[in-house]
Amino acid sequence: MSTSKSPSRCVDQPRIERAVREILAAVGEDPDREGLVETPARVARMYAELFSGLGQDPRGHLGTVFQEKYDEIVLVRDIAFNSVCEHHLLPFMGRAHVGYLPAGRVLGLSKLARIVETISHRPQVQERMTEEIATLLEENLGAKGVAVVVEATHTCMTIRGVRKPGSLCVTSAMKGVFRSNVSSRAEVMSLIYGHHAGG
Repeated sequence: MSTSKSPSRCVDQPRIERAVREILAAVGEDPDREGLVETPARVARMYAELFSGLGQDPRGHLGTVFQEKYDEIVLVRDIAFNSVCEHHLLPFMGRAHVGYLPAGRVLGLSKLARIVETISHRPQVQERMTEEIATLLEENLGAKGVAVVVEATHTCMTIRGVRKPGSLCVTSAMKGVFRSNVSSRAEVMSLIYGHHAGG
């Protein structure tokens, strides 16, 4: 099964273009002004890219696993991502830390980054994104535990509304032993944040 589709097939770009022209007119601009005439097409292409995860099944990235006796934590830290808040259609961006405790099967490290990318490229809220990544790995990898921590800056907080630049939202989802065992949770959190100790 293919894990991706062309972003242009996942959105109705002409419809977006018409909508953007209406928005420009609604805010008092002239959509036919030289500087704006190509803007609707640019926005349509941008949305196709930003929302490309809607046309992908992230489970496809879990198709190839390797049998290994390794039984310690596997963690990929600082996976950069960008997403779009579904409440205001403004971007939020940051880093995801994704770890799991294998139960005889390991996943290629790049696949963890691809899962984050696919799930983030949809209209999202950070809380759901964090939970979706963790649940996907728990249900499909058969790991003893899954830990996902996401840190992000939300432009809906920094450029509008409360206007608090520099604020950071942190969410976590712990599954299996990372939820039930305090020492296991402390170990994975130490691996995520220990490198920041002392600056």
